Amino acid sequence: MAIGIVGIVVLLILPVPALVLDLLLAISITSAVLILMTALMMRRPLDFTSFPTVLLVTTLYRLGLDIASTRLILGHGHEGVHGAGHVIETFGRLMMAGNFAIGVIVFAILVIVNFVVITKGSSRIAEVAARFTLDSMPGKQMAIDADLSSGLIDQETAKTRRKELEQESTFFGAMDGASKFVRGDAIASLIIVAINIIGGILIGVIQHKVPILQALSTYTIMTIGDGLVSQIPALIISIAAGFLVSKSGVEGSADKALVAQLAMNPISLGMVSAAAGVLALVPGMPIIPFAAISLGAGVLAWRRAHKVAEPAVNIATDAANAEPEEEPIAASLAIDEIKIELGYGLLGLINDLEGRRLTDQIKALRRTLASDFGFIMPAVRILDNMRLPSQGYSIRIKEMDAGQGEVRLNQLMAMDPRGGQVELPGEHMREPAFGLPATWIDDSLREEATFRGYTVVDPATVLTTHLTEILKESMPDLLSYAEVQKLLKELPPEQKKLADDLIPSVVTATTVQRVLQTLLRERVSVRDLPAILEGIGEAAPHTTSVTNLVEQVRARLARQLCFANRGDDGSLPIITLSPDWEMAFAEALVGAGEEKQLALAPSRLQEFIRGVRDTFERAALSGESPVLLTSPAIRPYVRSIVERFRGQTPVMSQSEIHPRARLKTVGQI
Repeated sequence: MAIGIVGIVVLLILPVPALVLDLLLAISITSAVLILMTALMMRRPLDFTSFPTVLLVTTLYRLGLDIASTRLILGHGHEGVHGAGHVIETFGRLMMAGNFAIGVIVFAILVIVNFVVITKGSSRIAEVAARFTLDSMPGKQMAIDADLSSGLIDQETAKTRRKELEQESTFFGAMDGASKFVRGDAIASLIIVAINIIGGILIGVIQHKVPILQALSTYTIMTIGDGLVSQIPALIISIAAGFLVSKSGVEGSADKALVAQLAMNPISLGMVSAAAGVLALVPGMPIIPFAAISLGAGVLAWRRAHKVAEPAVNIATDAANAEPEEEPIAASLAIDEIKIELGYGLLGLINDLEGRRLTDQIKALRRTLASDFGFIMPAVRILDNMRLPSQGYSIRIKEMDAGQGEVRLNQLMAMDPRGGQVELPGEHMREPAFGLPATWIDDSLREEATFRGYTVVDPATVLTTHLTEILKESMPDLLSYAEVQKLLKELPPEQKKLADDLIPSVVTATTVQRVLQTLLRERVSVRDLPAILEGIGEAAPHTTSVTNLVEQVRARLARQLCFANRGDDGSLPIITLSPDWEMAFAEALVGAGEEKQLALAPSRLQEFIRGVRDTFERAALSGESPVLLTSPAIRPYVRSIVERFRGQTPVMSQSEIHPRARLKTVGQI
């Protein structure tokens, strides 16, 4: 390629012998035919994405040949019509046919056809195709991302589709610009023809003393021949460009597509046969050509009608014998585990040009949840909902509303970490995930908000944060039996023996599911599934209570629990229960064996709730996020009370404290 481009530059500068020019002109003509055949046989335009580059190179190549031939015509035209090579001479004599006027007129018609009809039409098609392709890109990208999020396609397929979509828009945009090369080439050919004729006659008559009629004949033949040798390849390549840009939406090569769409309808062929037959009977019209066309079209129509009728009879017979099929009722029972509905004004979140696409953040969220909690989040379906506000969204878990909110595109949400109101101009509202005061500000205020210490997030992050909190609350519900089976199936080979020994001979898979759901409800990671199975295996022979199984598992996960709740200094901040409260809870347990229940007086219950709130609020003011520490016997019951008003507060028992954990007592209830 590099050598070829340098060769074209050499054609623009150095003279070329007539023999070499003949070879180069032959290459120009045959390469144009190759390009045309390639464009005809392409199944789709994107199979020939290098065509704009080919168009540029061939245009430069022809211009180089024009300059080289002009140098030969002006320098050796006085020697005769063979001075510029045999290819130019042959084309000139063939077109002139002994008449200068005919040659000039036919050449002008070829240039006009190329310039006005083919090139202008191709350029217009490419321009419109590029515009519509760019306009439809957001919708197509949203469809790809929605299919990816819903699990219909994998990451590689989505990447391939995005690349094809990008290539399509780039291709038609490049074709729109590349068509201008051919138009410029046609204009340059006309100018070169005029220069060759006028300059050649002047040089031949004045410098070489050639008679004016001989000079007119010689230079006109060579100039018209040169123009034809240049314009015929240009015309062929323009036709190839027209085929390529007009073929969008047609599958298969052009010949098969045209035959399938034009010659397969018996009614159309029958009308052609009738029209040709009528024209053959018109007085003065030649009978033979129209009669031949009428006969041929009639035969094709008759054959196509019989081929279409046979399958139609079979289909009609089968349809008469078979009952009409209906969509299975079970298909309407399928529900989406997680669904995000967007107002029409938020569709831009799917294709954020700055790279903050909602689908990318959801994929990152799935990885984060898998890493933090061992929970594989189901695929998220994203779709629009015209009933929502323009910039509103709705998050559904198993088709039920789990959260709603509104975001503002092209703006940023600013929040004060201290919980106060943001003192910047904008729309004041509540952050949808936590209900904190927040303000939507313009992007121009980003630096000022950052300087004041405010937290600044974009709309996609606001929605993703809301989704994250909802998912953390909904993890137990989303951990279905099928998901548990998938987790067990994906265990490492050395751990599968443990699962096989445990399930179903010791415990059922449903019991394992309930244990995992209980752990997730308390925001405990189930990523260390082998340790959880070991804890279940130890306790299962002695108890069938899921509560007791969970407590045994939590004791085995002591290191993990202490590490997850440690403070910034590496210690575990704790708030303990006073001996009075420990005794009160222990005495409030009623029932025998594993069927114990908490029966605490309402007044005492309210007193306990106030004590928890006050103690934890004081700890929060001092910058601590402690856990509530209880004795093992009452931990599940204390947790059942605390989760109703402080769901994110971890409750641990003394048996869950790892021996190496450093404790820091920050309060007592």
